[in-house]
Amino acid sequence: FVDCSAMSKCCLITGATAGFGEAMARRFVKEGWKVVITGRRTERLEKLQAEFGADKCAFITLDVTNRQAVESMLDSIPEGFKEIDVLVNNAGLALGTESVESCNLDEWEQMIDTNIKGLLYVTRTCLPSMVARGAGHVVNIGSIAGEWPYPGGNCYGGTKAFVRLFTQNMRADLVAKNILVTDIEPGLSESEFSQVRYRGDKDAAANVYKGTKPLTPEDIADTVYWVCSRPAHVNINRIELMPSCQALAGLKIVRDA
Repeated sequence: FVDCSAMSKCCLITGATAGFGEAMARRFVKEGWKVVITGRRTERLEKLQAEFGADKCAFITLDVTNRQAVESMLDSIPEGFKEIDVLVNNAGLALGTESVESCNLDEWEQMIDTNIKGLLYVTRTCLPSMVARGAGHVVNIGSIAGEWPYPGGNCYGGTKAFVRLFTQNMRADLVAKNILVTDIEPGLSESEFSQVRYRGDKDAAANVYKGTKPLTPEDIADTVYWVCSRPAHVNINRIELMPSCQALAGLKIVRDA
């Protein structure tokens, strides 16, 4: 169990240079935690460390798809941050919305490498020390796309379905070792996510949220922190959250003209 009242607790967050990850880092620091933030953009990591203070924040420039770099990342964490109490596997992306027969295979591989293999690398690297201490919590950021299909979701949805099932299987392996495991599955959320998905087309990304009030990175950060602050006997297996303007809308039916 991770006691959120303890000032010395440490949370490692991947993909922390913007969006959900940045908001999570800010929330945990606000609550008195230390954070280790990772991402590919060093200048953003440096800016966040300057904001939080080097006594509260350490950073690692890291591409989670680089297995060798992930496997050695713990060696570069400074003293005072080495005991990871909570791991948040947040790094991930979606690329494209084309139909399955016309998708870009390189982009499929990039999603698989980041959303699946990157999560596996980081989890496998951080878990042994948690198991050795008999305490820890792994929070995986999934998506409603891993449960509910939609046109153009294809490979991205498949990667998030993997996250959901892998989280459940992790819990089965770790239940006797006092390691908590949670899957957080957001719906419509506004961040850099859509700009990446639409390959930098800001107008197309903005249209995703037109006329809506989507979830914010702070909403996701609040949810993750709440999950990590439950009593010792409570494991939150999975949370699916959507903005109030979004709902499941039934099955797709194609009718003759």
